[in-house]
Amino acid sequence: MDLEKIGGIIMIYIIIIVVLAVLIFGYISLYNGLQRAKIYTEEAWSQIDVQLKRRNDLIPNLVETTKGYAKHEKDTLSQVVSLRNQMTQIPSGNHQEKMAVSDQLSNSLKTVFALAESYPDLKANTEFTKLMEELSNTENKIAYSRQLFNSSAASYNQKLVTVPSNIVANIHHMKKVGYLETPTDEKVAPKVEF
Repeated sequence: MDLEKIGGIIMIYIIIIVVLAVLIFGYISLYNGLQRAKIYTEEAWSQIDVQLKRRNDLIPNLVETTKGYAKHEKDTLSQVVSLRNQMTQIPSGNHQEKMAVSDQLSNSLKTVFALAESYPDLKANTEFTKLMEELSNTENKIAYSRQLFNSSAASYNQKLVTVPSNIVANIHHMKKVGYLETPTDEKVAPKVEF
């Protein structure tokens, strides 16, 4: 064999090695991108979970503060406590059910907030006012966290269906993440009359 043939064979091997290295690097890069997007989605859910726990921790104080003023509103307070307890029993992986109960709890809390209008002494209670403010801030944080989760899920889901990352996703059996949807009753525009 002459040197020219040997040099040609070596060049072919070098090209094959370079192509394989580029393919392997590309595959690893796509896989890592999918994993990062999945982790962002999980982190966004974690933020929701933190805010739900914060709200659950504030509810007993709110109920105790309200009890003394609104003794005949026991059904409303019982419903809030029941939903809070139900929420703590839902497995952490069941996002849809957790958010459904969270939405019911938010609606029940609105009723408790409305009690303040009927009980001026309660409305004037600084502890109740602070708790209402904390819960309102927490509700806003939950709404923001839901939005962040849906944005993260959209980014992850987009990677699952676009070329070339969808090839890597299919190889690793990665599945789409469901969005947190707005409850049907909140989609209806309120009727305003003057």
